[in-house]
Amino acid sequence: MDYTLLSSPLQGFTDFRFRNAQNKLFGGIDTFYSPYIRLNGKMVIKPSYHRDLLPENNLDLEVIPQVITNDADEFLFVAKYVRELGYKELNWNLGCPYPMVTKSGMGSGMISNPEKINHVLERAHTESDIIVSMKMRLGYENSEEILEALPVLDKYPIKNIAIHARIGKQLYKGGVNLDAFQHCIDNTKHKLYYNGDITSVAKFHEMQQRFPTIDHWMIGRGLISDPFLPSMIKNNTTEYPENKIELFNAFHDTLYAIYSESLSGSTHILLKMYHLWEYFSATFSNPHKVLKKIKKAQSIRNYEAAVTEIFRNEKF
Repeated sequence: MDYTLLSSPLQGFTDFRFRNAQNKLFGGIDTFYSPYIRLNGKMVIKPSYHRDLLPENNLDLEVIPQVITNDADEFLFVAKYVRELGYKELNWNLGCPYPMVTKSGMGSGMISNPEKINHVLERAHTESDIIVSMKMRLGYENSEEILEALPVLDKYPIKNIAIHARIGKQLYKGGVNLDAFQHCIDNTKHKLYYNGDITSVAKFHEMQQRFPTIDHWMIGRGLISDPFLPSMIKNNTTEYPENKIELFNAFHDTLYAIYSESLSGSTHILLKMYHLWEYFSATFSNPHKVLKKIKKAQSIRNYEAAVTEIFRNEKF
């Protein structure tokens, strides 16, 4: 079966800089979802959101914008904005698990409110020509929540629903609930995409066997930890390229250069790179040692020396 690989949006990670670097050096992702736009009641698009979606910053990429909101007016405002940029689709985030979002009744905190979901979708489909897609979890408190929301979603011509097979209060802890995802397949007319713990070629094949009708697969944290993964899935191989260390080094150096240029001050740069290394380190033979070395580097000079040593010592 033909399949499509998608990049799940991760706030603070999968911006246009990351997307371009990953696509240029590794490839394999068919469609990238941009990190969500959040308005917080103000009908203003932040410059960082605008830069992330500018067509000239995404020339060789297929990108779908995303919004997180529980307000129909905000949804319509963002829909109009992305249409003006040339985008035809807007993805609605009902998946974010973090308390700062869910306590405001957004992200996965909204799944238990079918009435409000219905209100937003009704206005989105009557007052805009935007194509609507969804990104969801199974619920926030339990996986029954999505089953109560699906009949509402079935009333509308939603393009697809990408489901991360966890509940919100898990964050990223514990395992994915594959039985609950199957229940979603059995209880909606909509096309579903699978998301959750695709971290290796073997895991991808395992999911394919478990869900033979699914042909769109979304990779989130696994893409940051291992940017080789999508192309390895596409090439059906578990073998990394011979120049793995050079490619990964080039990927790091590309991101480091553009974040050094776009962020102000060494503190911000070092923090940004540290958060990336929280994922990057998983690809190395001793993740704990690698991350510890990065954490100890409290200056640009020490950071650059640590990175040089890490790559020099690694035997991929």
